[in-house]
Amino acid sequence: MSTHSPRAGAVTSVLAFGGIVVALMQTLVVPLISDLPALLHASTADATWVITATLLAGAVATPVVGRLGDMFGKRRMLLGSLGMLVAGSVVSALSDSLAPMVVGRALQGCAMGVIPLGISIMRDELPPEKLGTAMALMSSSLGVGGALGLPGAALLAQHADWHALFWVSAGLGAAVFILVLVLVPESRVRSGGRFDLVGGVGLTAGLLCLLLAISKGADWGWASGSTGGLFGAGVVILLVWGWWELRSAQPLVDLRTTVGRQVLLTNLASVMVGFSMFGMSLVLPQLLQMPTATGYGLGQTMLVAGLCLAPAGLVMMVVAALSARVTAAFGPKVSLMIGAAVIATGYGLGIVLMGAVWQLILVAAVIGAGIGFAFGSMPALIMAAVPQSETASANGLNALMRAIGTSVASAVLGVVLAHMTTDFGGYALPSEAGFRTAMAIGGGAAIGALVLTAFLPGRRARAATVSDGAVPAGPVPEGQSATQSTTSG
Repeated sequence: MSTHSPRAGAVTSVLAFGGIVVALMQTLVVPLISDLPALLHASTADATWVITATLLAGAVATPVVGRLGDMFGKRRMLLGSLGMLVAGSVVSALSDSLAPMVVGRALQGCAMGVIPLGISIMRDELPPEKLGTAMALMSSSLGVGGALGLPGAALLAQHADWHALFWVSAGLGAAVFILVLVLVPESRVRSGGRFDLVGGVGLTAGLLCLLLAISKGADWGWASGSTGGLFGAGVVILLVWGWWELRSAQPLVDLRTTVGRQVLLTNLASVMVGFSMFGMSLVLPQLLQMPTATGYGLGQTMLVAGLCLAPAGLVMMVVAALSARVTAAFGPKVSLMIGAAVIATGYGLGIVLMGAVWQLILVAAVIGAGIGFAFGSMPALIMAAVPQSETASANGLNALMRAIGTSVASAVLGVVLAHMTTDFGGYALPSEAGFRTAMAIGGGAAIGALVLTAFLPGRRARAATVSDGAVPAGPVPEGQSATQSTTSG
């Protein structure tokens, strides 16, 4: 790793831009959700596959691409992921029916590995004094892109043909691809070895069963045979997969590392923070768009609702740098605890402040600040506890935990809002009590993250902080974690 690379700023900017573009892709179809059945000549239930396909593909691809990046080159896999984003965007842009649209959206979902790959490239290539801020910005790009993408997509969908959304996505993906090709060097840190094909197939099958049951359970019925069968199959497959990984000489995921206290608790906290992040994106836009005649709705358009969430994305970006400074001074555990506490505070405000647009903007900004703090600290916690040669796969697993959190939030909060309703002109709309309950659950998830984080090791995880220059310059010897090689006491 070059400790004084003149390209450090360019590498950081390009990778963070790539993370934001990938996150933008996730919110691309939100303005079209109600119109998708008519646009794609499909039933409402079938049209939801446009969203489900992206979720499933991203969940499966992220840990697999991370492992391949550790083995064969992170930049190479980053370019491959961006290539799938461009290809998926073009396929979707040319689609007028459900099947090709689902294929295109699945290809777009495969690009979710860009964020953990980017964080790992930063660890390999950036000087220590720039690493903390860069990682925090890259990690928070998921929230930043999601918050900024909604108003942009709504504006474009309102004033142009809906296919333009995907042509813009393809253009942005191609721009990032070229920038990575020109400005981002290939890391020399490789783990080598042979890819665990059995582990890859097992993880894919287990995740597909679990996430499919979570995402489609509301449509199929939570007590239905399909939902229960998928849950059961997912649990059994993942148990067998874990048995295989523990006995594999070169596993897809090193479970012995992931069950260590620091990695395990950080990943569990990531599920909770992912839940809270998606809760904001699910609850606040609906409340903003609810008819004013309900007595609690604010009657805004999709575009205005998106613009109300945009400041949260800007706050995340600003707070990412602050998170890095706190991490440098006090350790990433403190940053994550601050983030979880701020998120919980934001949801607490949301329970009592939901009567005006400015109040919900404030709530979103506070929650966004907490997410920026939390996401900014997680890579430091993960990378301080794993060898440098496994950073991409470890960060990929952490990104998967966030995705699982968002999936669970979608299912849980969706059920709450679907069952706590009020009659409005013959239509069942989420009630005021339903929105307050959803916010309380989002805040509860943040408190859960805070409690989990409190049990993290108390010593500073110095391997990934910004001021002590302790980031390893090369692969850590086998069997020794980055924390062990760089942390005293």
